[in-house]
Amino acid sequence: MHDFFFKGILQSDGWHENVAVSVNPKGVITQITNAQESEKCTGFALPGFQNAHSHAFQYAMAGLAELHPTTMKKNDFWSWRESMYALALKVQPEHIEAIAAMLYKEMLRHGYTHVAEFHYIHRDLNGSSYENKAELSERIARAAQSVGIKLTIIPIYYEQGGFGLPPQKEQRRFLSSSFEDYLELNAAVKTMATKYENCEVGFGIHSMRGVALENIIELAKHRTGNTPFHIHIAEQTKEIEDCIAFTGIRPTEWFANNIELNENFHLVHATHLSENEISLLAKSAANVVICPSTEGNLGDGIFPLDPYLKKGGKWSIGTDSHIGLNPFEELRLLDYGQRLTTHSRNTFGNVSSGDNGAIAIKSALINGRKAMGVENEMYFKVGSSLDAVVITDKHPLIQMTGIKNLTNTIVYASDSSMIEGTIVGGEWKVINKENNQTEIEDNFIQTMKALSNRL
Repeated sequence: MHDFFFKGILQSDGWHENVAVSVNPKGVITQITNAQESEKCTGFALPGFQNAHSHAFQYAMAGLAELHPTTMKKNDFWSWRESMYALALKVQPEHIEAIAAMLYKEMLRHGYTHVAEFHYIHRDLNGSSYENKAELSERIARAAQSVGIKLTIIPIYYEQGGFGLPPQKEQRRFLSSSFEDYLELNAAVKTMATKYENCEVGFGIHSMRGVALENIIELAKHRTGNTPFHIHIAEQTKEIEDCIAFTGIRPTEWFANNIELNENFHLVHATHLSENEISLLAKSAANVVICPSTEGNLGDGIFPLDPYLKKGGKWSIGTDSHIGLNPFEELRLLDYGQRLTTHSRNTFGNVSSGDNGAIAIKSALINGRKAMGVENEMYFKVGSSLDAVVITDKHPLIQMTGIKNLTNTIVYASDSSMIEGTIVGGEWKVINKENNQTEIEDNFIQTMKALSNRL
């Protein structure tokens, strides 16, 4: 038995002050009580964040696609994609593991305790299958275990280069040769995951343009229980135009009309939605995974959150290409994009209490957990793992803030220096702002030298 003493923990009904949280040797909460030794209480604990969309290998190119041509040529998502392909065709298995470990270490430092890895590099440099189909997925699992972050790996189905088009040679490492080949890959990843603690597996399709429509329908039928199903959708206007030309309707409309959606489906980006599509998604209870820092960096557009919330839509957050890694910054970017387009300041508060920060955290938490395949709407509860991000009580701004204003101060006015540490499974993975795993940093540096792409 081990006790943690906090000046406050955030529950669904607000802050509870001077709290002792007891955990068993497995890090599971056994009781939550008033702290009898309040002088030991430090920091304010929020539930750990879920990163609902990650491409780990892309961390190696964060910040590298900003040298734009001086000609009139447009630099957009599609030109950025060429840089991503160049990296994807270069990384070896050991590189993927080293990059993912460094990334996940940084995620922990910023308060993420669980990540959904949208993993689509499966084959070797020549496009041939590894003897172990789960080779690269296992590299991701090993990276997550090495730093102590929880993982839901989503092995991605990818088979074509566009609606009705053959795959491009640059996509050769992503491909499944058939529907059955993808099912074998997914089964191999599930078998691999049993060897790793806190490793779950979901289903995923890269995009509607990346998989034959009949196979999307068929794969959705394989999803059962709480298993999450992830897909990129409606991220770019060209994708919308190509989908209409091929199917006669918009991608999200097609998806909602042909797939029996529920809360276990997670549509990533969904940036460009019609009014009808907004209604269809909200009614279906499917979740949209919004990645504000990446969507802004790529010029994707701004998700229509205001009308979506008014219809009861559900959402979570992810960091995608990892141009940003702070969950509070993702929430702020999401909010401020809406304020700039609606000229209203109550982005999240227009649906219930009016407490913007509390509503944003709740949505990111509950729907983020669903994206991981976890059903738990309690913030901290007896019988669940203690996963938390702890805000220091030593910062003057936090010291002088009352409980009524604490959540919004953290969401809207904090930076990473205010994060005291991160707890996963009842263990400090980051404490006093430090995660002293220098071997991970050394391996990352050696990997970057080997790839020589950051010079």
